[in-house]
This record gives sequence, structure tokens and C-alpha cells, in this order.
Amino acid sequence: MTASAPQPRLVRYGQPAGRWVLLATVLGSALSFIDATVVNVALPRIGRDFHAGAAALQWTVNGYALTLAALILLGGSLGDRFGRRRIFVTGVTWFALASLLCGLAPDVQVLIAARVVQGIGGALLTPGSLAIIDSSFHPDDRGRAIGAWSGLGGIAGALGPFLGGWLVQAATWRLVFLINVPLAAIVVAVALKHIPETRNPDAGQGLDLPGVVLAAVALAGLTYGFTAWPAAGPGSASVIASLSVGVVALIGFVIAERQARHPMLPLDIFHSKAFTAANLATFVVYAALGGMIFLVGLNLQVVVRYSPLAAGTSILPTTIVMLLLSARAGALAQRIGPRIPMTIGPLICAVAMLLFARVGAHAAYLSDVLPGVVLMGLGLSLNVAPLTATALGSVDESRVGIASGVNNAVARAAGLLAVAVLPLAAGLGTGNLTDPAALGPVYRMAMYLCAGLLAAGSIIAAVAIPTKLVRPEPPRQMPEMQDLPSQT
Repeated sequence: MTASAPQPRLVRYGQPAGRWVLLATVLGSALSFIDATVVNVALPRIGRDFHAGAAALQWTVNGYALTLAALILLGGSLGDRFGRRRIFVTGVTWFALASLLCGLAPDVQVLIAARVVQGIGGALLTPGSLAIIDSSFHPDDRGRAIGAWSGLGGIAGALGPFLGGWLVQAATWRLVFLINVPLAAIVVAVALKHIPETRNPDAGQGLDLPGVVLAAVALAGLTYGFTAWPAAGPGSASVIASLSVGVVALIGFVIAERQARHPMLPLDIFHSKAFTAANLATFVVYAALGGMIFLVGLNLQVVVRYSPLAAGTSILPTTIVMLLLSARAGALAQRIGPRIPMTIGPLICAVAMLLFARVGAHAAYLSDVLPGVVLMGLGLSLNVAPLTATALGSVDESRVGIASGVNNAVARAAGLLAVAVLPLAAGLGTGNLTDPAALGPVYRMAMYLCAGLLAAGSIIAAVAIPTKLVRPEPPRQMPEMQDLPSQT
């Protein structure tokens, strides 16, 4: 007989061991969450320092989002197979080294390359933080631990744009990246000493490398093509080739996932109509949100002439409203079902986008900016919790992990493509995103397009999201032939 692997000692919420695990996972995931948004505050300064055009600024955001979206499912699989703490620590270390390279970048090309590498670290650490909590805490304490992780992570997200604006204004945009290094060192030290190692013994032994490569090529091809389109034109050989490669790789990805023994994205999960509808809603809502985050910060600094600190602080009420109301909205959705909140929430956000479209030169914060910021917080509070609950609750319990990964990847991919497509669709042409005359009309049209995307999300919810969510039962396993009772 072979001895089974020893089970890790589970930690309790109120004990020091549990607090150490929370510190490492919250701070580690906060690095990725904050960096996904705080860089937007620094974009105008980066553009001026490097004399960077619109495409370069888009890639400063999208280089990170590309590898994060393409590899986040792989990051979760690697943690299940090789150890969640090991992959989490690897991701944090990778993220810190890439952040150092970002902070020291001599030109925008090196910065973009470093952001691509940074996204790989984010894809390794992001799924691991919540998986560590789920596998490390005693079952009686997991709910409280996940709630603390979510709440503390929300606070970190709220402080991110404020901190980024202060660093950019007081010193340099480079500190937005360099500050990650000492924070990551704390995470690694705490994780190695206090987080127990866990694995999933049932994790598949194969890695879907063709799926990983095809997903990355598809996203890269589409993103590059749409980003290059305004300057090069639709007839450019590079644009046509890039978009063609992206489409072919996307088709190849679907074919590969249908044939893979251990697919990164098991396509049969979309047999659930509620899961499919939730992810369609996720795509359009998070595309609008990604476009808003990218362009509102730019508009406030370039057109309205806010300082980086003022621009970063101006959006803070959205996160504060979400922190105050998200739990209540989630409880309401659990009581009345997800359809109504998911229908009303995006409509409120669409109204916020129309208000944002009015923000131009000489805009007053209290009358022109704050109403849209508060409405955005109200709409997202109504929508985010039931959207996530629907994506996870529409599959059986054995597939909650992959459902979470798919929904996260869809949201990241939507934001990635929005940053590439929205300036093009809004008529940027060869204009510069740091030129007020060029950005102003593009910003307004982009906000109208975002409002349209949110209206589409509301329609999807009204038509396809169930009024009451019922988790399906796991598929029943047929007994092997030798296990069948013999008949006489």
C-alpha cells in the first residue's frame, strides 16, 4: 500500500495563522487588481515623457491585459496541479521583476514589453489567491475569509487610483510600478512562511498548451489589428494580416478545445443557457467598463486639465458606493432572483455613461462629474454580485472553479478588446490621445458607444437570465460493466 499524501493543517479565521494567510492573499491579489487600473492615471505623463502616440498608450494598457486574459485559466490549472502556494509565489515574484522593468523602462517599447511580461505574473497569482483561501481555511471559516478577502481587496482597489495619482503628481509615474517591488517582497516572505501548500489531487495531468497558444495568438492578432487600424488604415497589409491571424487562431482555438483531452476551456460548459447568457452579459458590460476606465481618466487630465491626483480621486466615489451597497445588492438578488438587478443595473450605468459624455473643458466636478460617478457605483452594485453569482451558480458544484475562470477571462478579454476597438469606432483616426482637440470628440462618441453596450447587456439579462437560479445536479456516473449486478 502507498501512503496517501498528508493533508495540510487548516487554519482558522480568528487565529494568527489565518490572518497571515489573508495578508498574503489580499496584498498579492491587490497588486494585480490595482495595476490593472492605476496605470490609466499615469498615461498622460507617460505619453508626454516618451512622446508616445495613441497606439503606444493603448498597448501600455493592453500589453498587460492581453497576457492576463489569455493565461488566467492556465494559471489556475497550474496551481491545482503543481501547488497553489508555489504558483502564487512564482506569480508574485514574476510580477515584481516585471514591475521593476516597467519602472526602469528607457522608452515606450520596453515599457510595453515589460507590461506583457507583467501580465503573465498577474495570470499566475490572480486565480491562486482565492484558491489558497478556499483550500487553506477550515470549512466553517471559509465564508468569512472570502468575505474579508473581497472587502479588503475592494478597499485596495478604491485606494489604487488615488495612490497612483499622488505618486504621479508628487514624484514620477515610474513609482506606480516600482512600489510593487517591496510589496511583493512582503507577500513572498509571508506566503513561504505561513501559507500551507495545497494541490487538487483530481487535477488533470495534461496541460492544454495548444489552447493556450491559440488563445494568446487570437487575442494578440485582433488587438494589434484594431489598434493599428486608425493610423495604418483598413487596407493596410499589417492590419489585414493581423486581423486574419486573429480570426483563424480563434477558430482554431474552438476546434482545439473540442478535441483536447484536458481542455483549458471545456466547451460543454456552455450547454447551460444561464451560464452562456451570464458570460454574454459579462462581455458587453465589462467592455463598456474597460472603455470607461481607460478614457475617463485620460479625458479628465487631457481635456478638463485635472491633475493626476484629482483625476485618480474623482472616480473614488464609484468604489465607495460599491463597497457600501454590493453586499446588500447581492442579498437582494438572492431573494428576488438575478434577472431584475442584472436588467436595471446596466441601464443605470448607461445613464452614467451619457452623463460622462457631457464632461468637457471647464467641467465642474460636483455638477458634471460626480453624478455620473455615483450612478456608475449604483449600477455596478446592482449588477456585479448577481452577475458573478449567476455565472457560478448555473453550473454544478464540481465545475465552479472553471466557471469562475471562464467568467474572469471573458471580463478581461472584453476590457482588452474595448481599449483597442473603442477609439477606432469613435473616430480617432490618426489623432493623438494626449491632444485635447483630438481626444474630446472621440471621448464623447466612445461614451455613447459604451452606453449602447450597457443597454445591450440589460436586454440580454431581461431575455436570457432566469428569474430564479437553480444549480444543476452533477452528472450521474454510469457504473462500470463489472459493477453491474448479475441477473439470474
